[in-house]
Amino acid sequence: MKKIYLFTTVFFLFSFVIQAQQLNTSMDSMVTTNGQVTIKGAVVKYKATAGKQPVWDDKGKIIAGLYYTYYERSDIKDRSKRPLIFSFNGGPGAASVWMHLGYTGPYKLKVDSEGYPVQPYGVEENSQSILDVADIVYIEPVNTGFSRAIESMSNEEVAKTFFGVNADIKYLAGWINTFVTRKNRWDSPKYLIGESYGTPRVSGLSLELQNSHWMYLNGVILVSPTGLGIERGTAIEPANNVPYFAAAAWFHKKLPSDLQSKDLMDVLSEVEEYTANKLIPIMAKGGFLSDSEKRKTASELSRYSGLSEKVIMEHDLRVPKAFFWKDLLRDEGFTIGRLDSRYLGIDKMNAGEKPDYSPEMKSWEHSFPPAINYYFKNYLNYNTDLKYFIGGQTRPWDSSNNHTGEDLRQAMAQNPYLHVMVQSGYYDGATDYYNSKYNLWQMDTSGKLRDRMSWKGYRSGHMMYLRSEDLITSNEDIRKFIKASTPKENQAAEYLRK
Repeated sequence: MKKIYLFTTVFFLFSFVIQAQQLNTSMDSMVTTNGQVTIKGAVVKYKATAGKQPVWDDKGKIIAGLYYTYYERSDIKDRSKRPLIFSFNGGPGAASVWMHLGYTGPYKLKVDSEGYPVQPYGVEENSQSILDVADIVYIEPVNTGFSRAIESMSNEEVAKTFFGVNADIKYLAGWINTFVTRKNRWDSPKYLIGESYGTPRVSGLSLELQNSHWMYLNGVILVSPTGLGIERGTAIEPANNVPYFAAAAWFHKKLPSDLQSKDLMDVLSEVEEYTANKLIPIMAKGGFLSDSEKRKTASELSRYSGLSEKVIMEHDLRVPKAFFWKDLLRDEGFTIGRLDSRYLGIDKMNAGEKPDYSPEMKSWEHSFPPAINYYFKNYLNYNTDLKYFIGGQTRPWDSSNNHTGEDLRQAMAQNPYLHVMVQSGYYDGATDYYNSKYNLWQMDTSGKLRDRMSWKGYRSGHMMYLRSEDLITSNEDIRKFIKASTPKENQAAEYLRK
C-alpha cells in the first residue's frame, strides 16, 4: 500500500509539473528564426526573435513576462543609423496582432481588397512592410497576447500594477529600456507607433522614456488616435462628430444629390468649414438657442449627416454616434460599423437606439485569430499552450489622470528632433478623423511645433491598412515620415533664433 501511495503521489506531482510547464512559458526566453520577404520588388532578409522578456518591480523581482516579436533586417552591419520602431496596439487590452499581421510586418493575413475575411485562413507576404527601412518590435502588454503577470499576484495587485493609463506607461518604459540595452540599440534612431488606445500609450511613453530613462525619440506615429486626455466640452464634442457623419453618409449614398455628386474630399472640406466656423458657436448657446435657429441648424445637420430633421431635433442637435450607426440605414434593415462604417450589420429589430453588435469587429475577429495562431507556430516556431488573448482581459482599467496629449507636447518641446504623424480613416466612427485633427490643434496652441506635426487621411476606417489601396499609401507615408524625421549629418538638436 505504501508503494502504491508513493507511486500515486509521484505521478500526481509529475503530472502537475508537466501541466504547469505547458501552461506557463518562461518569463525570460526566446526563439529565433530566419526569413525573407519581397518588399516593393526587392528581397529583404531578416531574423525574427519571438519570446518573453521580464518586467521587474522596484526591488528587482520579476512580476511579469511580456511577449514580443522582433524583426531585424539581417544584411545591415551598422545599426547606428537603422531606425528601431516599437509597435503597440490599443484596447486597452488589445494584442499586437492587428498591426503585426495587418499593417507593417513582413507577413499579413489573407483578406480581400477591402479587408473582409476569406477562407482558407492564412498569411501571405506583405509587399508593403516597412521592414525594408526599419527594424520592428511588436509588444504585448500584460494580459494581451501571451503576456502574463506572475501567478502569485492577486487580481487586485495585477490591476493596480498594470491596468491604468499611467501604470501602463511606467512599466512599459522600463521594459523598452531593458530591450534596447539587451539588443544593443541605444545608438539607433527610435520610433513609437500606436493604434487606437495605443496612441495615449505611446504619447505618454515619449515623455516617460525621455525624462525617466534618458531615451530620446525621433518620431511618434499615432494611428486612429483617441482623445489623448484633451477636453472637448459639451459644445465641441457633438459638433466634432459631424464631419465623420458626412463621410459615412457619403459612402452609403445618403447625402443630397448635389453633395453626393462631389468627391469625398470636397464634401469634407465644406463640412469641416461649417463645423469650425458655424456649428461650434451655435452649439455653445445650448438651451438658449432660438427655436428658429435650432430648426435651421437641424436642417443643415440633416443635409450633412443623412439623418432626418425630426430625429436631430429630438436629440437637441446632439446625435450620439451609436444612434447614427443604428439609424443611417434603418430603412434598409442594416446598421453600420463603429470602427469602420463601411461594414454592415443586421440587428434583431430595426427599432432601437444602438446596434446589437459591431459588424466590423466581428469580421476582424473572424480572420485575425486563426492567422496569428497559425503564424506563431509555423513561421516563428513559437510553441506554447497559453491562450493568445486577442483582447478584453485588462478590466477594470484606470483611465484617470490622462494627460498624454500634454506629455507628447512637452516631449516635443524638450526634444527638437521629435516629430509626430497622425494617420486616420475617414470612416472610423470610434476615433474619428476630425477629432484627430483637433488633437493636433489643441495640443500645441502656440503653433510653434506645427512644422514637426503632420496628418494623413485614408478612405477606410479604424484599421485603414486592411484596405489594399490604403495599405500601400499608409506604409509609404511611414517611410516618408522616417526620412523627414531623420536629422541631416551633424545636425544638432537645438532651437535657433531667427
